[in-house]
Amino acid sequence: MKLILPSLAALLLGSQAYAQGTLKTLPYPQTKKVDTVTTYFNTKVADPYRWLENDQAADTKAWVEEQNKVTQNYLSQIPYRDAIRKRLETLWNYEKYTAPFKEGKYMYFSKNTGLQSQFVLYRQLGEGGTPEVFLDPNKFSKDGTTSLAGINFSKDGSLAAYQISEGGSDWRKVIVLKTADKSIVGDTLKDVKFSGLAWKGNDGFYYSSYDKPKAGSQLAGLTQYHKLFYHKLGTPQSSDKLVFGGDKTPRRYIGASLTEDERFLVITAANTTTGNELYMQDLSKPNSAIVQVVSDEKNEHNVLDNVGGKLYIYTNLNAPNFKVVTVDAANPKPANWKDLIPENKNVLSVSTAGGKIFANYLKDATSLIEQYDMNGKKERSIALPSVGSADGFDAKKEEKVTYYTFNSYIYPPTIFKYDIASGKSTVFKKSGVKFDPSKYESKQVFYTSKDGTKVPMLITHKKGLVLNGKNPTLLYAYGGFGVNITPGFSTSNIVLLENGGIYAVPNLRGGGEYGETWHQAGTKLKKQNVFDDFIAAAEYLTKNNYTSKEYLAISGGSNGGLLVGAVMTQRPDLCKVAFPAVGVMDMLRYNQFTAGAGWAYDYGTAQDSQEMFEYLYKYSPYHALKPAAYPATLVTTADHDDRVVPAHSFKFGTRLQEMQKGPAPVLIRIETKAGHGAGRSTAQVISEQTDKWAFMFQNMGVPYSAATN
Repeated sequence: MKLILPSLAALLLGSQAYAQGTLKTLPYPQTKKVDTVTTYFNTKVADPYRWLENDQAADTKAWVEEQNKVTQNYLSQIPYRDAIRKRLETLWNYEKYTAPFKEGKYMYFSKNTGLQSQFVLYRQLGEGGTPEVFLDPNKFSKDGTTSLAGINFSKDGSLAAYQISEGGSDWRKVIVLKTADKSIVGDTLKDVKFSGLAWKGNDGFYYSSYDKPKAGSQLAGLTQYHKLFYHKLGTPQSSDKLVFGGDKTPRRYIGASLTEDERFLVITAANTTTGNELYMQDLSKPNSAIVQVVSDEKNEHNVLDNVGGKLYIYTNLNAPNFKVVTVDAANPKPANWKDLIPENKNVLSVSTAGGKIFANYLKDATSLIEQYDMNGKKERSIALPSVGSADGFDAKKEEKVTYYTFNSYIYPPTIFKYDIASGKSTVFKKSGVKFDPSKYESKQVFYTSKDGTKVPMLITHKKGLVLNGKNPTLLYAYGGFGVNITPGFSTSNIVLLENGGIYAVPNLRGGGEYGETWHQAGTKLKKQNVFDDFIAAAEYLTKNNYTSKEYLAISGGSNGGLLVGAVMTQRPDLCKVAFPAVGVMDMLRYNQFTAGAGWAYDYGTAQDSQEMFEYLYKYSPYHALKPAAYPATLVTTADHDDRVVPAHSFKFGTRLQEMQKGPAPVLIRIETKAGHGAGRSTAQVISEQTDKWAFMFQNMGVPYSAATN
C-alpha cells in the first residue's frame, strides 16, 4: 500500500479561527491515504480511507483518539457550553415513568428518578400496592453503560427472561429469573441479536440469533443468516434446538411469537427490512409441521390474535395502508382471507387489549384511535387530549383496563388509564418536566417538493415569535424504511425553544406516514425524492422567514444521517450547520457490514446493476464530497455501533475535513461504550445534546441565554 498525506491546504484549514473570531481548531489529524481501488462495471472507485473500516486496529484507535482530542478542544472553548449542560441537567432532573403492564399478580413499570443512568424496573401488587425494585440496570455496570434491552414473562408471570446490552451493542445476553425471589435459573445465554423472547409455558422460550462473527470483527462482521432456536430451561445453550432457519431456510431476519393462548407459534422470515414470509405451527397438536401461510416477501404480515382456530392477521397485502383480516388456521393461505377492518386512506397499526382491537391510524402523521370488537364492529373513536402521538392500548384478554402514553412536540408524555368498557380516559401519571406548553405552538404546514409532491411538516416554536429570518432552526428528518416520524416531546429541545428557536420536522417520502406507496417513492432509484423533500423543507422555512441559511441546522440519524450527508454534499450552501449522526455514508459498501445487506430493499446495492451502481455512486456522501465550502459539521458516531458501523462516519468525516474549503469546522465526535443509540446512559445523552446545542449556537453566532421557559 502506498501512503499519501493530505494536502498542505487541507491541513492548514484546520487551524483557522471561526465563528465570531474566538475559537481555534487544532490541526486535523494527518489521516493516511491508501491506494485501494474497487472496480464496479468498469468504473474504478478509489477508497483512500478504507483502512478506517478496521475499527479494532491500533492505527484506527489512535486516529479516533486524535479526532476526539480536536473535537473536545474546540467544544471546550465555547463559553456557554457548561451553562447549556447545567440547564439540560436541570431540565432532565424529574421523575420519569413508563406505562404499567400486568404480568401474573404484579403490575410492572419503569421509573427514572431524574438523572439515573438507566430506568429501573419496579413492580407492585395492583395500582395501590407498594412499589419494589425488580431490576436495577444501574447495577449492571459501574459506569451505567449496560442497559436493560427487553424483558418477557411466562404466561403466569412466574418466570422472566431479560436481555442486557453492554456498551450499546446489538449483541445481547439473556438471563432468566424466578419472579418470586428473583433467583437466576440456568445459565446466561450469550450472543443473541435482533431477537424477541417467546415463552412456551414455563419450560422454555424461542429466540433468534446469528452465528457470531470471528474474533476481532464481532462488531463489524457480516451477520448474514438468522436462526430461530428453542431454549429449554435447565439445559445448556449449546443444546438449544434449531426450529427454523439455517441451511434449509436461510433468512436474514427471523422473528417468533406465540398467540396469547400459546396454541400457535408464529414465525416471520425475511431477507430485507421490508416485507416478510409468514409461517405458523399449531402447538396443540404433537409434532405438527410448520406451515407456510405467505410464501413471498413482497408485503408485511403478522398474526395479531386468535380466537380458537380463527386467526387475526395484520397485513398490507393488496392494502398499502394495512388492514386486518381473519382466516381459519386450518386453511390459512391468503386466498381464504376475509377483511375484518378494511384498508382506508389512513395508515393503520393495531394492538389488542381486553378482547378488543385498537386501530391506531396515522392521519397526516398524527394519531387517530378507534376501538373494535373481535367481529370487526367499530365501538368508538377515542378522544385524545390534542393533536399528537398515542402509543399503548396493549393488555391481556382478561384485563378491564389498558394504558397509553400521549405526547406531542409541546405536550410532555402523559400516561392515561383507559377503561375498555366505558371508553373513559383518566390521567394516570403526568409528566414532571419543567415546561409550560401554553407558551408554545406546534402547527402543521404542507409544502411543495421539487416534483410537485405535497409534504407535511410540523413547525414548533414560542408563541408570538417574530418571523424575521434570524431564528435558530433545527430541521430534523429520517425518510426511510417505512418508518413513521410522529410528534414526540423532547426534553433536549426545550433548550432550543426557550431561546427563540424553531424545531421543524417534515415527513419525507421513504417513510411510512402515508403507507407503502409513500415508502416506495423514496427507495432505490427514487431515493433522490427523499433528499429533494428535505431540501424543499429548508427552502420553505427560509422563504417564509422562519429562518435563513445563516440560522439553519440540518439533523438526522442512521438513515437520517445518510440524508444529512447526501443533502450537504448536494447543497453545501443550504444551511449553516449539519449534524449527520451514525449515518450510512458509504453506499457502495454498506452491505458488507453487520446486517447491512438487509437494507438493500430501500437502497439497492452497487452489485445489482450498472444503473443502480451509478445512482448510488452519485449520491453516496463519502464519494460525493468535492472541494467546497461546507457548513460547520459535527459528525457523531460511537465505538460500539454494530448496526451502522462507525467506519461510515470515520471515512466521511475525514474526507470532509480534506475537502472543506470554507472556514467552518468539521469535527467528529466518537462516543465510547455506546452503540447506535439505544441504551445510552443519561450522562451520555446529556453530554451529546450539550455539545450539539453549543456547536450550533456558536457557529450561528447566536448568544445562549439560560432563561427558563
